[in-house]
Amino acid sequence: MATTDKADLSRITGVPGQRSGQPCIRGLRVTVWDVLDMLAYGMPEDEILRDYPYLERADFPAVYAYASQAGRERMLR
Repeated sequence: MATTDKADLSRITGVPGQRSGQPCIRGLRVTVWDVLDMLAYGMPEDEILRDYPYLERADFPAVYAYASQAGRERMLR
């Protein structure tokens, strides 16, 4: 798929003890799920970037691809 092919999944990290080892963005304390929740509530990417200036636009494709991959893996179980 186009989203997963273009995304840099190395932007998604898991650090034991940080946010309970949940998938975070570039070692920050912002999880993939935090960003997806903001988007689900209708917050545009530009607003998220204003509110979280340490995030980068390139983080979004990685979030989408990670969530897509996680969903597929869950369906295969």
